[in-house]
Amino acid sequence: MSALTLTLKQVPAQRVDMSPLVCQKLQGLSIADIAALELQNGKARQRVDALFTITGSDSQNLVIANSCDKLDYIGKQLEGGTLTVDGDAGAYLGLELKTGTIRVNGNSGLYSGCEMKNGLIEINGNAGDFLGGALPGNKQGMKGGTILVKGNVGARAGDHMRRGQILIEGNAGDYCGSRMLAGTIAVMGNTGRYPGYAMRRGTLLLWQAPQLSATFNDCGSHTLAFLPILFASFRTLNSRFADSSAAFNRVRRYGGDMAETGRGEVLVKL
Repeated sequence: MSALTLTLKQVPAQRVDMSPLVCQKLQGLSIADIAALELQNGKARQRVDALFTITGSDSQNLVIANSCDKLDYIGKQLEGGTLTVDGDAGAYLGLELKTGTIRVNGNSGLYSGCEMKNGLIEINGNAGDFLGGALPGNKQGMKGGTILVKGNVGARAGDHMRRGQILIEGNAGDYCGSRMLAGTIAVMGNTGRYPGYAMRRGTLLLWQAPQLSATFNDCGSHTLAFLPILFASFRTLNSRFADSSAAFNRVRRYGGDMAETGRGEVLVKL
């Protein structure tokens, strides 16, 4: 069977809620049934076939083609299967992702991977603010799985992060890893101001020297045996993190944030 492909006919005037279009909800539906589904488009509701051209039949291999940044909630609560976005994605990509894989061949908006529980999100472009973060007012962000971003990310990546890993090949904005509870964030590029702000536990793994606040203690240089094991776990990814040249085990360690419990760490490549 060929992938079920939804090709956007034209850029919509208003934002579109794509949450009904996930693999588990489309399983067993005919093309006519899928075409008749309604999506919230601004204040109105539109049939899927009014916005998209539908081809293919494999609902467990879903492709959104010609996508744009007005398509929000792509892959919300996805539970199995593969969802590929050819183009840009809007806000809340992979919100509360349970299992499965989401790949974006473009950029994504705010709150990508927000409160996800498991699975893989791979973004080949840039991502907006609050990557892997928590919804406003909530206290736990990403709870598991992996987010891989090959470009840059905005501010507060991993805000309130509880578990899992975020891998960023480019730069990260201000407050990267803010209010982390646990988990790992690795950044190959530069980080903005105040990385690890108010983090309680967890690890920031950095290739470039950060601008840390005074509430982080310099714990000296260390050779850490767990880092080769961590890098070995990246080998299955289509990423620079999988290259052997990216691996290292000698770091400068900073403990903090001492304004909180002080049990987090920032590890900087030497």
